[in-house]
Amino acid sequence: MAKKKSTMQVTLVRSMNGRLKSHQACVRGLGLRRMHQTVEVEDTPATRGMVNKVSYMVRVEEA
Repeated sequence: MAKKKSTMQVTLVRSMNGRLKSHQACVRGLGLRRMHQTVEVEDTPATRGMVNKVSYMVRVEEA
């Protein structure tokens, strides 16, 4: 039986302008391109780390 992948919805709520390059790279890596865009990503340790790094810029909702 296939186990359902847990996901989370990530929304960019603060601008990427003037941020550290590594933080911009994390936001882009999550698939976010513009303000108030929401994407659904798998809840893995890698994506959790990216979200934690830019937690001041994004809003996370468990899906």
